[in-house]
Amino acid sequence: MTENDLSRTARQLEAKITNACEDTRIALQPELSKILDLMRHQGSHVPARLKSLNAALLDEAIERKFDNLPV
Repeated sequence: MTENDLSRTARQLEAKITNACEDTRIALQPELSKILDLMRHQGSHVPARLKSLNAALLDEAIERKFDNLPV
């Protein structure tokens, strides 16, 4: 994938995540992480908003795991 392809894919994925329910947001996190890793590997600039989105999704996934633990 070229830098433009990765950037376009990241923006499309960001839009999907922004408009999705919590389950879908968490399910799309691995795909976002993969795209960001590819961007970094190619030396492309990764926008801070995408880094923040990825971090927020990771936090949501971790919180969800703890919410399901029996007390």
